[in-house]
Amino acid sequence: MKSVFTGIAAALFLSACATAEPTDPEPAAVEAPAVADHPLAMMFGEWVGPASGYGPGGVPFELTQTERVGPMLDGRIVMVEGTGYTADGEKDFNAVGIIAPTGPDGTWEMRSYTRERSGTFPLEIHEDGFSWSIPAGPNASIKYRATIVDGVWTEIGHYAAEGMEPREIFRMTVTRIGGTDWPAGNAVVPVRE
Repeated sequence: MKSVFTGIAAALFLSACATAEPTDPEPAAVEAPAVADHPLAMMFGEWVGPASGYGPGGVPFELTQTERVGPMLDGRIVMVEGTGYTADGEKDFNAVGIIAPTGPDGTWEMRSYTRERSGTFPLEIHEDGFSWSIPAGPNASIKYRATIVDGVWTEIGHYAAEGMEPREIFRMTVTRIGGTDWPAGNAVVPVRE
């Protein structure tokens, strides 16, 4: 059994190496910021609060939203997991995002995954939060703006289509309930004899 798992790990490693782009002899370094100085440190931790909006077909929803956010790869990336629960405690929504710098020029992107959807979107970091947008059809987008002030993370999404006034389709207001060592905590380490 051990050799099967070793083979899987080796295959994953080799496939990652095979698909990696050739290395630049002198790549532009993207230094990892210290965690306390990270431009997204304001969002690190665990969060809980209400979320509401409109789903497919304009159906309204209300959820209790949880978020957990932490750095990985020595702060080079930020992992975000959002989970929404119905009033009876059932998980209704789950998404994961990976936020990373795209180069030494200070630009960032977010790669997100939810249900059968995924995408990579430019992300702007602001002094009090961040923003991004996703395509939502011809000449339309959903624009999100998050502000984090005094331990309260408010995020609002607006649907914006050409020739129409933007309309709010998502709002969450979550409060920081504590820190987290997720996702870097409890890393698998080799057993030493």
